[in-house]
Amino acid sequence: MPAARSSARASGARAAGKPSIPQVSWREPRPAPIVLVSGPEEILAERAIAGVRDYLRAEDPALEVSDIRADDYGAGTLLAVTSPSLFGEPRLVRVAGVEKCSDAFLQEALKYVENPQEGATVVLRHTGASVRGKKLLDAIRGGTGGGIEIPCAAVKRDSDRVDFAAGEFKAAKKRIAPSALRALVSAFADDLTELAAACQQLIGDVEGDITDDVITKYYGGRVEVSAFVVADTAIAGRYGEALIALRHALASGADPVPMVAAFAMKLRTMARVAGNREPSRQLAQRLGMKDWQVDRARRDLTGWNERSLGMAIQAVARADAEVKGAARDPIFALERMVTVIATREPFGE
Repeated sequence: MPAARSSARASGARAAGKPSIPQVSWREPRPAPIVLVSGPEEILAERAIAGVRDYLRAEDPALEVSDIRADDYGAGTLLAVTSPSLFGEPRLVRVAGVEKCSDAFLQEALKYVENPQEGATVVLRHTGASVRGKKLLDAIRGGTGGGIEIPCAAVKRDSDRVDFAAGEFKAAKKRIAPSALRALVSAFADDLTELAAACQQLIGDVEGDITDDVITKYYGGRVEVSAFVVADTAIAGRYGEALIALRHALASGADPVPMVAAFAMKLRTMARVAGNREPSRQLAQRLGMKDWQVDRARRDLTGWNERSLGMAIQAVARADAEVKGAARDPIFALERMVTVIATREPFGE
């Protein structure tokens, strides 16, 4: 009877979609008879799969590596590439496109995970883009075949990108200044693959710590044109850095009008979130925002109060009018705006 209850609990967990197999970080992958690499973030999946290969190759350089596609599958292929070779070398089989798998692959894979071949590691890549192959995922996550799962969730939030980049330098035992890290992430905010490549370039090229000057030297063109770098620095209260960032942006051809617009956008979001203690997701839904935008605004509000926020909004409104023709010197208007926001004091006092 206890065994029956245990079986029922396991079935219930599988039905609820709760994996009963170990969840392993993509930064610390390891082999298992079945390795499910799930989720949409391709750069994380590539790192995880490469890590499994490197782990196995370090144990035995004679590792045999085979690649097959689940959506263009020839019957009998999985069994053929996992079967022991004449000299018994370990085998790694990388299977791509499981979210688009053919019926033939699905049938053979379901049988395989029930009885994996000894000495073989099968890595199944499923992006989560469709429910195709769900029966196979449920079988793996249910504990069949001694598998593990390496989740590769989408990296969308600013905080997640900062954590990703910080993890790259930490893993390489390389120090990077917080301001340099923020500038680097801002420069590659739209492409995690490019951000990863930039991190690895800095790790490989730079001796010693990575500073703001290093980021400017390598990626100054990308960093300087970002109005949000200037806004983030000023809102954080780093007055000197904010003025330097502003001058770099203008020197690289940044237009004053979108510069002011970046400040206005961030301050508007801060004002909408200020003083509200609702959970991020609930507040985001009510305001028509993303939850990461609420989280970011709350971090930006550190050290701000109603008076300073109101003064900053007025400074942006004044600068907006001046850079659109109400004043002769738009550069001075920008500098005055940055001064008020970064110091949180009226200009000239």
